[in-house]
Amino acid sequence: MKIAIGQMNATVGDLSGNVARIAEFAERARRLGADVLVTPELALCGYPPEDLLLRDEFLEACDEALRELAARVRDVTLVVGHPRAEEGKRYNSASIIQGGKIIGLYDKVRLPNYTVFDEERYFEPGARPFVFGIDGVTFGVNICEDTWGSQGPATARRRSSVRDERVGINICADSWNAEAPRAARDAGARVLLVLNASPYHVGKQTVRYDIMRERVAETGMPLVYVNMVGGQDELVFDGASFVLNREGVVTHQLPMFEEALGLVTLTDGDPQRGELAPKLSTEAEVYGALVTGVRDYIDKNGFPAAIVGTSGGVDSALTLAIAVDALGANRVRAVMMPSQYTAGMSVEDARAEVEALKVRYTEITIKPIFDAFLAALASEFKGMPADVTEENLQSRIRGTLLMALSNKTGALVLTTGNKSEMGTGYATLYGDMAGGFGVLKDINKLMVYRLARYRNSVSPVIPQRVIERAPSAELRPDQTDQDSLPPYAVLDAIMEAYVENDVSPKKIIEYGFAPADVERVVRLVRGSEYKRRQAPVGVRITPRGFGKDWRYPITNKFRHRFD
Repeated sequence: MKIAIGQMNATVGDLSGNVARIAEFAERARRLGADVLVTPELALCGYPPEDLLLRDEFLEACDEALRELAARVRDVTLVVGHPRAEEGKRYNSASIIQGGKIIGLYDKVRLPNYTVFDEERYFEPGARPFVFGIDGVTFGVNICEDTWGSQGPATARRRSSVRDERVGINICADSWNAEAPRAARDAGARVLLVLNASPYHVGKQTVRYDIMRERVAETGMPLVYVNMVGGQDELVFDGASFVLNREGVVTHQLPMFEEALGLVTLTDGDPQRGELAPKLSTEAEVYGALVTGVRDYIDKNGFPAAIVGTSGGVDSALTLAIAVDALGANRVRAVMMPSQYTAGMSVEDARAEVEALKVRYTEITIKPIFDAFLAALASEFKGMPADVTEENLQSRIRGTLLMALSNKTGALVLTTGNKSEMGTGYATLYGDMAGGFGVLKDINKLMVYRLARYRNSVSPVIPQRVIERAPSAELRPDQTDQDSLPPYAVLDAIMEAYVENDVSPKKIIEYGFAPADVERVVRLVRGSEYKRRQAPVGVRITPRGFGKDWRYPITNKFRHRFD
C-alpha cells in the first residue's frame, strides 16, 4: 500500500487551475504506483476563501469543479478538500474519489475561530467520521482543527468501502483534539489522514509534532499530516507535511515552502521510513516565508514586477534581496531618492547592493521637489518652527514618486517598514507606508538584522556597513532611530510581550523593564492604530501580526494601569 502526499499550492478562487493542479498530482502519484493521493484542506478552492463562501455562485462552481475533478482522476483514490452546501448550510469537507466517482464524504467537526481563523462565520460543524479501505488498510479522515481543539464527542459511523478495509479522515483542526481521531478509530480506521491548511509562524512545526504525537499515542494509529504550501494575502503556508508511525516517530518529512509529492509505503498498516527533508534554521524558515509570500502575492495577483525604494538602510536592503530571490532580478526595480540629509555612504551602499543583485536602478533627487513644497506652504507655515511636518513631507514625496512609477509600469511597490516601526507608528502615512505589500510588516528590527546576516551567509549582497551602522530615517541632520524610540532590544522585547503575548504593561514592568519605556511603547502602539489600518497587507510570521489577528478599535478610551 502506497500513499502519496500532495503538498500543493492552491490559489483561492482559481477552480480550474486548482483542478488541473490536483489532476497533475494524481497522475504523478499514479506513475509512482500510489494507491491513494491526499491533498490539503480546501485544496479545490484554496484557503481561506473567506466571504466567497457566502456566495451561492461560488459554492455551485465548487460543486461543478469537484465533478470535473472526479471525471479526470480514475486510477488512484483521491482525498480532496472542498467546501459544500447542503440544505442551506455550508461545510468544510473532504470527498473520496475512486474510479471517477465520489464514494464518501467527511465534514470537518472542529471549526477554529481564533487568531487568523473565523470558520464559524462560514461553516457548520460535521458530526460523524468517515472511513474507507484499500487493499487491507483502513483509513480515517480528519480536517486540521479536528485534531487540535476542544470539542464534544463525535458520533462514530461505519461506511461501506469499495474494497475490504477502511481509512479515517480528519481535516486540520479535527486532529488537534482526541474526539474526532477516536471516532475515526472506533469506526474502524487504522491509519489517520489529516488534511490541513495550517499557516506558518515561527515555531509552528514543533507544535504540530507535539499535538499529532499526542493523537497517535491516544489512538494507536499512524498519522499522515498533509499541509498546504504557498502564500495567500498575509498568510503563508509552509507545507512541511509529515508522517508519524505508531510510535510517534517521524518517518517522512516534506520540505518547507515548496510544492512536493511524497510517497509513503505502509507495511501491515504502519508507514516505513522514507525521505526526511533537512530542518531549517529559524532565519532560513522566516526568510523562506517572506520569499514565498512576496512571490505568490505578486504572481497570483498578476503584477509584472516589483519596485523597492532603497535608502541605504538595512530594511530596504533586506526587502530588495527578498524581492530578487522571490521574483528574479529582471522583475525588480530599485529607486534611490536622496535628499540634502541623505549621507553619502547611504547612496554608496545602495549602489553596491543593486550592483550585487543586478537589478535596474534609478536615482531621483527630491530636494527640488521638497523646496517647491516648502515654497508653496511658506505663507501657511510662516512663523512656525520646522518639525516632523517637514520630515514627513520628504517621505511623502518619495511615496508619490514610487506610486507614480507603479501606476506607469504596473509594478507593485513593496514597502520596507518593519514591525517595530509599524507597532510604534515610526512610519509616515502616505509616505514610506505607501505601497501594495509590506514585506517586513511582521519582522521586528532585531530579526531584520538576523535575516540580513543570514542572507549574506548565502551570498554577500548587503554591504556590511549597512548592518553595522546606526539606523536612521535621514529626514533631518544627524538623525537616528533611537532619537525617537527606545533601543531596539528593549522595544522589541516589550512589543513581543504586549502585542504577541497579550501581557499587561504592569506585568511587563515586573519582568524588569523600565516603567517609562513600557509606558512609552504601549502609548505609541495604542496611538498608531489608525495608521496600521491604512498600511498594506504583509507577510505574517509571528503568532500575532498586525493583520487578521489584530483587531483593536481605533476610537478607544481604555487606558492600561502601569502600577
